[in-house]
Amino acid sequence: AIMFSIMGAALLRLGLSSRIFAVRTASQIKARCAADAGIVKALYEMNEKFEITPWSENPLPQATDEILPESGDTFSYTVTVDADGTYNIESIGNSDQAEKNVYGSFKLQGVFEFAIFAKNDLKLNYGVIVDGYNYGAGASPLKIGTESIDDDDIELFYNTVINGNVLVGLNGDPDVVIRDLGTTITGRSYAATQIIPLPLVTVPQWLDDLSSGGDITNAITITNSGKYTEINLRHSDVITIDGAVTLYITDDITLSNSAQIQIVDAATNPNASLTLYLGGNYEGRNSSSINNLTTDPKKLKIYGLESCEDMRFKNSTAFYGAIYAPDADVTFDNSASAYGSVVADEFEQKNSAPFHYDASLRDVNVNDEFVRFVVQRWREE
Repeated sequence: AIMFSIMGAALLRLGLSSRIFAVRTASQIKARCAADAGIVKALYEMNEKFEITPWSENPLPQATDEILPESGDTFSYTVTVDADGTYNIESIGNSDQAEKNVYGSFKLQGVFEFAIFAKNDLKLNYGVIVDGYNYGAGASPLKIGTESIDDDDIELFYNTVINGNVLVGLNGDPDVVIRDLGTTITGRSYAATQIIPLPLVTVPQWLDDLSSGGDITNAITITNSGKYTEINLRHSDVITIDGAVTLYITDDITLSNSAQIQIVDAATNPNASLTLYLGGNYEGRNSSSINNLTTDPKKLKIYGLESCEDMRFKNSTAFYGAIYAPDADVTFDNSASAYGSVVADEFEQKNSAPFHYDASLRDVNVNDEFVRFVVQRWREE
């Protein structure tokens, strides 16, 4: 009887210890979840700052003992900024007697993180080479990719070379999505671990409010920002961009053979650049071009609205710029070389047309278009 009493007492003690351990572990997990919620809330508050212009970091987000809905647990967080511009976050989660600290940092990210990204089909024909330049120390490799997980939505033809990684949609199978007909991929092929955000293109209010200058159908020099209905240039006509110009074209742009939209070189005007919001389609016929004489892709950015459905760059075009048109089909025809970055609904690079990604497009600031803060790194204590 004494032995059974001792065994019973031991089992009771073991059961109580196990229960206490389970309760403590559950509280620690809940505290970590609360701390993570603080990170998410701080990130949301940082990105909400872009809704107010001009952008200001002050005051930086903070919260004390904010209650996590449906739980009663709490989190507190503070955001600070280093001299180098890095935004740091400390979040503390509390549940019962448990406390967890999570530390992280935010970084600014724009829409040109990929060399080429398509919501759906991405096709690189015979002999296409995709490589990159202007990489900083420790920069991540070049990426091309699609949001899709459907069969053969990335087609890579014979003798193409991808000097980097190939990414398919969330939880997709690279062997299913990528149709490899004889390409060389120097990096990895893998599935995204999260949905790639593709923000909606909206025209700045000040630009949308301008009166339209009508149609542009002849050679002209533009030095100031403006709003126009369409551009329809005749053979060999040239629009010269000589200044820091932002244009909103509500309908189509059509460049006849050998016509150009030309950004003057940096020696002529070091401030020359073109930011183009396009409501319609773009067609550049044979030997036409948007000719960025600065050869700096950051000096030419094209943003296609939802109503922009097609952009075609014809033979022998050298394109220096960045295109963000997530609802458009973008095509570079034979020998139409590109320097920059493209985001599209569908993308096709024709035979023997090289694509050179300018990695400096990743370098953004709070005044750039469509930037947002993302979590760069974090750790738990």
